[in-house]
Order: sequence, then C-alpha cells, then structure tokens
Amino acid sequence: MPEMPRPPAPAPLPPPARALLLAGLLALCAPAGAAGDDADAAAAPRAAPAPRPTRFDALIEAAARRHRLDPALIHAMIRAESGYDPRAVSHRGALGLMQLMPATAAELGLAEPFDPAANIDAGSRYLRRQLDRFHNLSLVMAAYYAGAQPVLAAGRRVPADPDVRRYVVRVIEYYFNRKGIPTGRP
Repeated sequence: MPEMPRPPAPAPLPPPARALLLAGLLALCAPAGAAGDDADAAAAPRAAPAPRPTRFDALIEAAARRHRLDPALIHAMIRAESGYDPRAVSHRGALGLMQLMPATAAELGLAEPFDPAANIDAGSRYLRRQLDRFHNLSLVMAAYYAGAQPVLAAGRRVPADPDVRRYVVRVIEYYFNRKGIPTGRP
C-alpha cells in the first residue's frame, strides 16, 4: 500500500500564545486525586482575585461604551502602561494613563494628555483603531506598544522584539486577571 503524504506541520505559535496555551495546559494537567481533596484544591487553578475598583472606573466605562471596547481591556492597558498614574511620563516621552506618545496624542487631538478623561478617551480611540485594523488581541497590543508599522513589517505577526513580546504577554495576563480568568501563574 502506498504511503500517504504527510500534511505540512502547522506554523509554530508566537510566544504570547504559546505562554497562554502552556499555562492552560499546566492547569489542566494538575494531578487529580493523587493525594486527597486538599491536594486537589491546591493544584487546581485559582480564580483571579476580584478586580479592585479604581477612581477611573466611570471614565473607563464611558470610553468603553463610546468606542465599543471591553472595559477590562482598557484597565489592562492602563495598568501595564502607567500603573494608573495620570501624571506618568515614560523614558521615551509617552504621557498620561494610557501613555500616548506626543505625536499620537496630537494626531488624536489630545490637548491635555494628563487629563484622565481626555487621555482615556484618546487612548481608547487609538485602541479601537488598532482593533479595527488587526482584529487580533496580540497584534493590537503589539501595535499599541510599537506602532502598526513593525506589526505590518513582521507580516501581521507580533514582532520578534523581546520587549514587544513581553508587553503583549503582560497586557493579556492583566486582561485575563481583570476578567477573572486564571492564567496559571501565581
């Protein structure tokens, strides 16, 4: 009998997807019944703690409605970008809660980058643009961090830059945490 040709191997997952898949598989592979009920409870994935309210919740909810975004995604971005500090300035010059670069802020018509309402609205508008362009959360996070050009130059993949990849994983973990989805990390 002739040998059937093998299908081509699937493309490898990008590191952020691989990390999340691994975390999920580790949670599913926890030993069941090996040492009794107490060990099972300790090995099971723990639900993420309930998100803490912030003084920006109402502004985030309003921007989420206006720009058709999940408020948890905006929270994750703000946590990663500024740690909820409305006066934050990065070493590269990004400003405010959502850490918008001055050129991006100007393009979005943001005159007061340290005004929480204005910064959240502009950052959410920019986030929506990236979602409409890339339709993929990992690519959106990469484009928010590094700009759309590096994502396009990488063939609509997360660029190989380790800083970009760490950022994507961090924001997705914050997003899952905010949604109460366990990530498999303590």
